[in-house]
Amino acid sequence: MNKAELVEAVAEKSGLTKKDSEKAVAAVIDTVVATLAKGEKVQLVGFGTFETRIHKERTNVNPRTKEKQTIPASTVPAFKPGKAFKDAVK
Repeated sequence: MNKAELVEAVAEKSGLTKKDSEKAVAAVIDTVVATLAKGEKVQLVGFGTFETRIHKERTNVNPRTKEKQTIPASTVPAFKPGKAFKDAVK
């Protein structure tokens, strides 16, 4: 399912117009991204938690040249599904 299909599904289930549903979906996505950018979590009970995780700096070896490279530390987004979500997918 892509964003357009999600907007259409939200419009059907909520009774909103596609235009209003698109605004709602975009607002949710923008809010989650902005909250994670501030380093905070977004916890939706029954669905899951969006959070950031820090990957430590690490060393890698280039297989072609056998040269060691340092991969810098980075912050990445992560999602941990809630129990109800996991059970529904099973």
